Amino acid sequence: MAVLSLAVFAAVRVVYHDADASVSQIHGFDAMLAAERGVSVAVNPATKRTEPLLSWSDAAQGISYRARIESEASRFNINVILMRKDKQLLTNIFTDWGMELLDAQMLVDNLIDWVDPGDLTELNGAEIDWYDGQGRPNHPFNRPFYSLDEMRLVKDMDFLEEVNPRWEDWFTIWSNGKLDIHEAKAELIAAAAEVSIDDARNIVEYVLGPDREKDTEDDQRFQNLTEALSLIGLSELQQQIVTPRLTVKDTTTRIISDGRAGSVKRRLTLILKSRVGQPVILDRKEEILP
Repeated sequence: MAVLSLAVFAAVRVVYHDADASVSQIHGFDAMLAAERGVSVAVNPATKRTEPLLSWSDAAQGISYRARIESEASRFNINVILMRKDKQLLTNIFTDWGMELLDAQMLVDNLIDWVDPGDLTELNGAEIDWYDGQGRPNHPFNRPFYSLDEMRLVKDMDFLEEVNPRWEDWFTIWSNGKLDIHEAKAELIAAAAEVSIDDARNIVEYVLGPDREKDTEDDQRFQNLTEALSLIGLSELQQQIVTPRLTVKDTTTRIISDGRAGSVKRRLTLILKSRVGQPVILDRKEEILP
């Protein structure tokens, strides 16, 4: 009887486990469908960032989505910076995060050596000989990064991970190349324009308008980059240095939609070249959220 009872108990546990797994799969599918609904609303060029339809829920079925629209140019395009060999910008960013100057300079040269087409090594960099010595004969790729994850393959990237585990929040590979001064956070503007954080906040506050709220009717836009840089008092020489890093317009868009079914959550992220006309999807990523 004891053996029979144990067998029945085990069978019941297996049945419950299978049932839970099935429910989880169904909810995961429904959560992704909800995320897709959020994306379909967000890709419409008539949809503003403050559109109420970007959030939706059905309490009876326990399904909901929440979508948001962002500019991809609110981040630095790492490929463009490296191909332009703007070492000073990256070195300043890395040292501001806490890296030692020499370590930052080495990492910048390593990143450049990874993306440049030849085997000529930068002053502090690493090319095929170093990677061969590490048992990595097919590195570096000698092409632009296809994803930010590839950056982790570069020599000394562990130093960057230590000082700023969220370094990916600063970079992209999808924008047109320049940081959009209307969209970026003050920290990124300060790095690009080589100004204090207070000066960068002056730009952000100007864009937000009197109510200091993003995406409202009193938001203000600069007509050109010179107008923006003059606001913080940059000389003509300084403007010539930082102008290649900045723009007042970039149409590359990131759409993030979080879907939920029951307690299961899924995220769908799309990068679009433009939401106007026929949008071109540059990247699509599906995630399971905790």
